[in-house]
Amino acid sequence: MKELSLNILDIVQNSISAHAEHIGIALCEDADGILTMTVCDDGCGMSAETLRRVTDPFCTTRTTRKVGMGIPLLRLAAEQTGGSLTIESTAQTDDPTGHGTVLRATFDTKHIDMTPLGDVISTLTTILQGHPEIDYVFEHDTPRFRVHLDTKELRAVLGDVSLDNLEVLHWIGDYLREQYETTKK
Repeated sequence: MKELSLNILDIVQNSISAHAEHIGIALCEDADGILTMTVCDDGCGMSAETLRRVTDPFCTTRTTRKVGMGIPLLRLAAEQTGGSLTIESTAQTDDPTGHGTVLRATFDTKHIDMTPLGDVISTLTTILQGHPEIDYVFEHDTPRFRVHLDTKELRAVLGDVSLDNLEVLHWIGDYLREQYETTKK
């Protein structure tokens, strides 16, 4: 994929397909330029067999096609920078209360093959528009700034107004943009 934000969209879609009710998206860049992207959920998780095969492009749970390139391409993007990809998952059948998946990819942002982050704000608003009923927490931390969005906090203020309301989505986009822009000053 041309941007990491598109990988985030793909991985979050996997979490949604796994019936997650809570999804965390974190981008953390340290002072040395190592970016860690983490997506965690409380979805149904994966069996040990599926977890072993998940980075194989010919392993997919989708019935519409026989290949699944999202995770293999993300792994390739991370490894091309000297980084890595790890996935931990506990199936709901193995642990009815502690199930879910954590995907973590690390990248060296100074490497020539580093994939651009892309438009994270549009990715987040697209995710919210498609599945406003899910609780999301987004954090982007660097040595220079912190951007944060928690949909539980938004719901506490909005009451019965859905997160997929067009005015709410515009406000969320502006809110995130404002957080990013204040870091440039």
